[in-house]
Amino acid sequence: MSDSNAYGPESTDVQTHLQIMQGVIQRMADNSRSCKVWCVTLVSAILVLVARTGKADHILIALAPTVLFLVLDAYYLGLEQGFRASYNAFVAKVHKASVSTTDLFTVETSGPIPRHFLSAVFRSFSVLPFYVTVAATTVIAWQLVL
Repeated sequence: MSDSNAYGPESTDVQTHLQIMQGVIQRMADNSRSCKVWCVTLVSAILVLVARTGKADHILIALAPTVLFLVLDAYYLGLEQGFRASYNAFVAKVHKASVSTTDLFTVETSGPIPRHFLSAVFRSFSVLPFYVTVAATTVIAWQLVL
Protein backbone atom coordinates (compact mmCIF):
# COMPACT_ATOMS: atom_id res chain seq x y z
CA MET A 1 0.00 0.00 0.00
CA SER A 2 2.87 2.39 -0.51
CA ASP A 3 1.20 3.29 -3.83
CA SER A 4 -0.10 6.88 -3.70
CA ASN A 5 -3.25 5.81 -5.64
CA ALA A 6 -4.31 3.74 -2.62
CA TYR A 7 -4.85 7.00 -0.70
CA GLY A 8 -7.50 8.76 -2.72
CA PRO A 9 -10.41 10.82 -1.35
CA GLU A 10 -12.49 7.70 -0.75
CA SER A 11 -9.77 5.95 1.27
CA THR A 12 -10.81 5.22 4.85
CA ASP A 13 -7.32 6.21 6.02
CA VAL A 14 -7.67 9.62 4.38
CA GLN A 15 -11.19 10.09 5.75
CA THR A 16 -10.04 9.14 9.25
CA HIS A 17 -7.08 11.53 9.05
CA LEU A 18 -9.36 14.37 7.94
CA GLN A 19 -11.76 13.62 10.81
CA ILE A 20 -8.88 13.76 13.28
CA MET A 21 -7.77 17.11 11.87
CA GLN A 22 -11.32 18.46 11.96
CA GLY A 23 -11.62 17.38 15.59
CA VAL A 24 -8.42 19.19 16.54
CA ILE A 25 -9.53 22.34 14.70
CA GLN A 26 -12.91 22.20 16.45
CA ARG A 27 -11.26 21.87 19.88
CA MET A 28 -9.10 24.93 19.20
CA ALA A 29 -12.20 26.91 18.15
CA ASP A 30 -14.03 25.75 21.31
CA ASN A 31 -11.07 26.77 23.47
CA SER A 32 -11.03 30.20 21.84
CA ARG A 33 -14.74 30.60 22.51
CA SER A 34 -14.30 29.50 26.12
CA CYS A 35 -11.63 32.17 26.64
CA LYS A 36 -14.12 34.85 25.69
CA VAL A 37 -16.85 33.38 27.89
CA TRP A 38 -14.56 33.10 30.91
CA CYS A 39 -13.15 36.58 30.36
CA VAL A 40 -16.60 38.17 30.33
CA THR A 41 -17.64 36.10 33.35
CA LEU A 42 -14.60 37.01 35.44
CA VAL A 43 -14.57 40.67 34.49
CA SER A 44 -18.29 40.95 35.20
CA ALA A 45 -17.86 39.25 38.56
CA ILE A 46 -15.01 41.59 39.49
CA LEU A 47 -17.04 44.64 38.47
CA VAL A 48 -20.02 43.46 40.54
CA LEU A 49 -17.84 42.82 43.59
CA VAL A 50 -16.19 46.22 43.25
CA ALA A 51 -19.59 47.91 42.87
CA ARG A 52 -20.74 46.25 46.11
CA THR A 53 -17.62 47.19 48.07
CA GLY A 54 -17.26 50.65 46.54
CA LYS A 55 -13.46 50.43 46.18
CA ALA A 56 -12.85 51.87 42.73
CA ASP A 57 -9.15 51.01 42.58
CA HIS A 58 -9.97 47.30 42.65
CA ILE A 59 -11.69 47.59 39.26
CA LEU A 60 -8.29 47.63 37.58
CA ILE A 61 -7.82 44.04 38.75
CA ALA A 62 -10.23 43.15 35.93
CA LEU A 63 -7.58 44.13 33.39
CA ALA A 64 -5.39 41.17 34.41
CA PRO A 65 -7.78 38.43 33.24
CA THR A 66 -8.53 40.51 30.15
CA VAL A 67 -4.87 40.51 29.11
CA LEU A 68 -4.33 36.87 30.08
CA PHE A 69 -7.36 35.67 28.15
CA LEU A 70 -6.36 37.80 25.15
CA VAL A 71 -3.03 35.98 25.01
CA LEU A 72 -4.60 32.56 25.54
CA ASP A 73 -7.36 33.21 23.01
CA ALA A 74 -4.87 34.41 20.39
CA TYR A 75 -2.74 31.31 21.05
CA TYR A 76 -5.70 28.98 20.47
CA LEU A 77 -6.82 30.91 17.40
CA GLY A 78 -3.26 30.85 16.07
CA LEU A 79 -3.10 27.10 16.56
CA GLU A 80 -6.44 26.77 14.80
CA GLN A 81 -5.09 28.75 11.84
CA GLY A 82 -2.00 26.55 11.73
CA PHE A 83 -4.06 23.36 11.80
CA ARG A 84 -6.39 24.74 9.11
CA ALA A 85 -3.37 25.44 6.90
CA SER A 86 -2.11 21.90 7.54
CA TYR A 87 -5.58 20.50 6.76
CA ASN A 88 -5.74 22.47 3.50
CA ALA A 89 -2.25 21.31 2.50
CA PHE A 90 -3.28 17.69 3.12
CA VAL A 91 -6.46 18.10 1.08
CA ALA A 92 -4.37 19.59 -1.74
CA LYS A 93 -2.19 16.46 -1.64
CA VAL A 94 -5.31 14.30 -1.81
CA HIS A 95 -6.48 16.19 -4.90
CA LYS A 96 -3.07 15.73 -6.51
CA ALA A 97 -3.10 12.04 -5.54
CA SER A 98 0.25 12.46 -3.80
CA VAL A 99 -0.66 11.34 -0.29
CA SER A 100 1.89 8.95 1.16
CA THR A 101 1.85 6.81 4.27
CA THR A 102 3.98 9.35 6.15
CA ASP A 103 1.31 12.04 5.60
CA LEU A 104 -1.32 10.07 7.46
CA PHE A 105 -2.07 10.36 11.17
CA THR A 106 0.46 13.08 11.93
CA VAL A 107 -1.23 16.17 13.26
CA GLU A 108 1.02 19.22 13.13
CA THR A 109 0.48 22.90 12.51
CA SER A 110 1.64 24.38 9.26
CA GLY A 111 3.98 27.34 9.65
CA PRO A 112 5.48 28.96 12.74
CA ILE A 113 3.15 29.38 15.72
CA PRO A 114 4.40 32.90 16.60
CA ARG A 115 3.36 34.10 13.14
CA HIS A 116 -0.09 32.55 13.59
CA PHE A 117 -0.32 34.09 17.08
CA LEU A 118 0.43 37.60 15.80
CA SER A 119 -1.98 37.11 12.93
CA ALA A 120 -4.68 36.10 15.39
CA VAL A 121 -4.06 39.18 17.54
CA PHE A 122 -3.88 41.81 14.82
CA ARG A 123 -5.85 40.39 11.89
CA SER A 124 -8.72 38.59 13.57
CA PHE A 125 -11.82 40.59 14.35
CA SER A 126 -12.65 38.15 17.14
CA VAL A 127 -9.60 38.87 19.31
CA LEU A 128 -8.23 42.40 19.57
CA PRO A 129 -11.52 44.34 19.16
CA PHE A 130 -13.22 42.06 21.67
CA TYR A 131 -10.59 42.41 24.39
CA VAL A 132 -10.07 46.12 23.74
CA THR A 133 -13.81 46.55 24.26
CA VAL A 134 -13.68 44.59 27.52
CA ALA A 135 -10.69 46.64 28.71
CA ALA A 136 -12.37 49.91 27.68
CA THR A 137 -15.52 48.91 29.54
CA THR A 138 -13.43 48.22 32.63
CA VAL A 139 -11.71 51.60 32.42
CA ILE A 140 -15.02 53.39 31.85
CA ALA A 141 -16.51 51.61 34.89
CA TRP A 142 -13.47 52.67 36.90
CA GLN A 143 -13.98 56.29 35.87
CA LEU A 144 -17.68 56.13 36.74
CA VAL A 145 -17.05 54.69 40.19
CA LEU A 146 -14.41 57.31 41.03
